[in-house]
Amino acid sequence: MNLQPCKTRLAALLLARPNKDLMQDKTIADYMTKSPHSIGYDQSLAHAHQLMREHHIRHLPVLNGGRLVGILSDRDLAFLENLKDVDAAKMRVEEAMTAVPYAVAKSASLGHVAKEMAEHRYGSAVIMEHEHVIGVFTTVDALRALAEACGQKL
Repeated sequence: MNLQPCKTRLAALLLARPNKDLMQDKTIADYMTKSPHSIGYDQSLAHAHQLMREHHIRHLPVLNGGRLVGILSDRDLAFLENLKDVDAAKMRVEEAMTAVPYAVAKSASLGHVAKEMAEHRYGSAVIMEHEHVIGVFTTVDALRALAEACGQKL
């Protein structure tokens, strides 16, 4: 009896199944967007909006002297720009940003970060190394990780 076709089918099934053990070892660095765009806290909302449109991004870490002081999302901008008497060219990023962004080290586990983001309804996590922004992990990045865990190739 030839067992080769059976072994081939078993190998294909194992490859198609998500490997939970492999996903448990994943860190946020495996899925983050590296070297993200950022913006200075004193820049205008109009400039932030232009940056987001130009680079097709939804989250901007906000810096002051190279240090993380906040996060600005496209939702923050949309909300403010729809208010009466708001001039996006005159309003500064620091007036619209979330002042205490969710930030983690690049060694943080993917599962832990995803859990925190879900529990607190965060749209992103800023990835830090030695007090410098090195990445951003967004819900889109989380969906990429989920697709991979489900055996989908990206």
